[in-house]
Amino acid sequence: MEMMIQEQETESKGSFYYEKEGKRLAEMTFSKAGSDKIIIDHTTVNDSLKGTGMGGKLVEYAVDYARKHKVKIIPLCTFAKAKLERNPAWNDVL
Repeated sequence: MEMMIQEQETESKGSFYYEKEGKRLAEMTFSKAGSDKIIIDHTTVNDSLKGTGMGGKLVEYAVDYARKHKVKIIPLCTFAKAKLERNPAWNDVL
């Protein structure tokens, strides 16, 4: 089952999310800190997605986003922080 993560942005904030049938079941929110950083402040995953690795997929999507937009990630969200710090391949975005 392919779970397409989408993104939504405003001038100062954004989110990466997965929705099904119009309902957001997983979301990672961030704020922009200038033109070169994003602050990940919250990650939430619906219980129906427990065990699917969706939280990790959101972190991976954030890493890809950071690389594509040449920004660094400041992970205030404890979940994102733990995932990012455990994967040395992602150190370039921290």
